Amino acid sequence: MANQSIIAEFWEFLKVGKRYWLLPIVLVLVLLGALIVFTESSAVAPFIYALF
Repeated sequence: MANQSIIAEFWEFLKVGKRYWLLPIVLVLVLLGALIVFTESSAVAPFIYALF
């Protein structure tokens, strides 16, 4: 069990604790984080800022 990845450990936490409602929250946070990282220095940034 020491070799499990973070994703596998998080999925096990969701299954055991019956906390499936956390999954959409975590996915949205990861997607927003990825959006910020990938558009930080690109030409798409002005269009992304217009959305918010």
